[in-house]
Amino acid sequence: MKIGFIGAGNMGSAIISGLLREGSVAASDIYISRKRPELSANFAAQGVHVLGSNKELASTCDCVVLAIKPVYTAQVIEEVHAELSGKFVISIVAGWTYEMLEAALPGDARFVRVMPNTPLAVGEGMSLISSRCKCTDEEFAFAKRMFEAAGKVAVVEDHVYTPANGISGCGPAFVYEFIEAMADGGVRYGVPRALAYELAAQTLIGAAKMVLETCEHPGRLKDAVCSPGGTTIEGVYALEKGGMRAAVIEAVGATVEKTMRMAK
Repeated sequence: MKIGFIGAGNMGSAIISGLLREGSVAASDIYISRKRPELSANFAAQGVHVLGSNKELASTCDCVVLAIKPVYTAQVIEEVHAELSGKFVISIVAGWTYEMLEAALPGDARFVRVMPNTPLAVGEGMSLISSRCKCTDEEFAFAKRMFEAAGKVAVVEDHVYTPANGISGCGPAFVYEFIEAMADGGVRYGVPRALAYELAAQTLIGAAKMVLETCEHPGRLKDAVCSPGGTTIEGVYALEKGGMRAAVIEAVGATVEKTMRMAK
């Protein structure tokens, strides 16, 4: 199957990098169209086709991935409307609901909504696929395999899709801020910057694997690190005093509310 990406910015490039990294899709079966084709020279060097127009891509490919900003999506779909007739479309456009896609795409186009995250580029993505779709079982399975090649996939109901994206889709940015803050804390007391980043990042990887592999409640794992009267509980107290948990909850909520506003 020839897969075409309309748009290859941060997220589109992450998906393509993940596919190439895992070898699940041959480079010769991947096509890209974007405003600045020269930015995809690295993919072209690996055998990916970089085309000159969205129309050419949509007419060439069996599956078209809409990896564009929400503000441009209606314009792009209108541009390639005829070429999308009878095609399978994967939308990773934030804020575009099932109803919006159904109204904008040709009546005989099939589609599914997927919301990946940028760690796909290193094979550790977390992608959401809405169970509410308009495609064949085979096409749905293909989309699932495509994103599983570079991470994990969760099939979710339509009403869960937007709030779940506030965790996995936007969450990497929150985690990067936390890593940077942890590293800054170490640098403040003399830890070299490069070492501080390595310590913070690997600590998050290890802690995350503990949650996933032990299936223990995060609170129980936290308690196991906090000795009575010890150093860790002092740090936990400082985080609570600073309102860390409330801030994180509000951050997820802010993304959900923004997405809902975009869909109106």
